[in-house]
Amino acid sequence: MSAKAPSSAKARTPVALQLWSVREDVKRDFAAAVAEVAEIGYSGVELAGYGNLDAKGAKAALDAAGLKVAGMHVSYASLKNDTQSVIGDALALGARNVACSWWPPAHFVSAAACERIGEQLGEVGRALRPFGIRLGFHNHDSEFRIFDGRPAMEWILGAAEPRNLFAEVDVYWAQFAGYSPAKFILDQGARVPLIHLKDKMELGQGPVGFAEIFTAADQVGAAEWFIVEQEEYSHAPMKSVRLCFEQMRAWGRA
Repeated sequence: MSAKAPSSAKARTPVALQLWSVREDVKRDFAAAVAEVAEIGYSGVELAGYGNLDAKGAKAALDAAGLKVAGMHVSYASLKNDTQSVIGDALALGARNVACSWWPPAHFVSAAACERIGEQLGEVGRALRPFGIRLGFHNHDSEFRIFDGRPAMEWILGAAEPRNLFAEVDVYWAQFAGYSPAKFILDQGARVPLIHLKDKMELGQGPVGFAEIFTAADQVGAAEWFIVEQEEYSHAPMKSVRLCFEQMRAWGRA
């Protein structure tokens, strides 16, 4: 297990919570959930729906809690087929970053197939850009299958202009796939403004090497948000994300 990470004298990058981590709390009472997230100490959130509210209500609740919107996770189907609604919600929420949350793993079969995915995502990103919205792509493990010596994620990114598509690297899934998330951050540089911090359990209680990840992020200097995400829990979800934040604070990152 890897609980060590370099400390720093100041929090170089603000820390947000991906609200999927506390999805049942959000579904039950979005406003109460984000108020507790703010009380824990998080500076912002990444949205994965609005629970019992709509975008306007979510914005009011986030403002009341003093939380910023680091980004939004949206399905490719919504991005492609309901683009105007996605744009409207993002503008209402003040969300600059919208990330495609998932792509069917069965589609990652060759370098050429991955490039076609990148082209499709780039087209969506081009449509969002006039509204001041950036499109990102969030990986799972399948995006690090190797084709012709390069991971699928690189073929995807290489097929789109950087201004139309950025990478939101999920460090746990990269590591799970056997690929170094630190290497990915170093290789992609400014193409990685959002970094999903996740471990097998709460941060520091699994196999992910956060020391190398923070060193890479510091070296590149492009990370705008560290976004904590929790999917497996040793405690109730809200307590787990509190422990994650406490670990970030212990590392000098919050």
